[in-house]
Amino acid sequence: MTDIGVGILGGGYMGKAHAVAMSSVGAIFNTGLRPRLEMVCATTPESAERYRAAYGFARATDDWRVLVEDPGVGAVVIASPQETHREIAEAAFKLGKPVFCEKPLGASLADSSAMVAAAEASGVVNMVGFNYIRTPASQFARKLIADGEIGEITWFRGEHTEDFLADPQAPATWRTTGMANGTMGDLAPHMINGALALMGPIERVMGEYETVHATRPGGEVNNDDHAQMMCRFENGAMGQMYFSRVSTGRKMGYAYEISGTKGAIRFDQEDQNALWLYRMEGPEATRGFTKILTGPAHPDYEPFCQGPGHGTGYQDQIIIEAKDFLTAIESGEATWPTFRDGHEVNRVIAATLASADAKAWQNISDF
Repeated sequence: MTDIGVGILGGGYMGKAHAVAMSSVGAIFNTGLRPRLEMVCATTPESAERYRAAYGFARATDDWRVLVEDPGVGAVVIASPQETHREIAEAAFKLGKPVFCEKPLGASLADSSAMVAAAEASGVVNMVGFNYIRTPASQFARKLIADGEIGEITWFRGEHTEDFLADPQAPATWRTTGMANGTMGDLAPHMINGALALMGPIERVMGEYETVHATRPGGEVNNDDHAQMMCRFENGAMGQMYFSRVSTGRKMGYAYEISGTKGAIRFDQEDQNALWLYRMEGPEATRGFTKILTGPAHPDYEPFCQGPGHGTGYQDQIIIEAKDFLTAIESGEATWPTFRDGHEVNRVIAATLASADAKAWQNISDF
């Protein structure tokens, strides 16, 4: 086994998740490459030191350049705000260091385009963080579809719905300022990535977005509370998606339904250890959706638990990402989703926003 020093930019919600993942991934998956928490970067020396002590990093800094350029840091994890992604990633690639970047990739389509160019020019491993599609259930759904188990796909419906801003009296925060922090910038990328993973490329879209609560205690809201889109996939299937942070009662509504000529699939992240499968076979009287509880027979489940139905959780999805990132570094071979995959999500988002403004269908190839 070989160790590698990991530097994490950001120590908040996702920074902590990645630190925990890097601390435990070797024991869970017995990876050949073992990460060492070398350095954490935060906005102030005090917060950086606090994260260092809490998560077990060797060192801390409040300057991202110090982290990226440090010889002890062999791989970089970017868990800082979107507007910081591009500069950090480009600097790391120039030094030949692998980069894992949280979604969405950069703060704009121009950012992600430049980041893809830098990544591919460097030839260094790069990966973008879309964790929800990595549940054992959704990985199994991808396999069922790829193996033709539900036939030719005809229709897709997806959503990413939460209610953390459903209360109109919830105060204005950074989340209510700037389109990059709105629903299309924050929640939509996860389900769009999921749709691309399950269904393949999107050909064209028709979208609209809306601010439901334009004024909140403490300020005005200048980004979208919810959005919807129709789409046509390159495989010919029709699709629709809905994204919301004001969907009352929904806590983690990453859900999808997929219809095929031989069957159908349903999934809801609020019950993430179950996949519902319908097969068009046998007598009509006994047909119906079967609830499949994930277990050791499903992708990336057994390293966590040997008992079916016991389940995995949110943190486990981040650990699976860490395993995939380390495997890519060790093998030198790209692992999905790369920066280019993240950029594809941004292209769909840009086309959807343009569609809403123009009130017309938009082709993804134009973005």
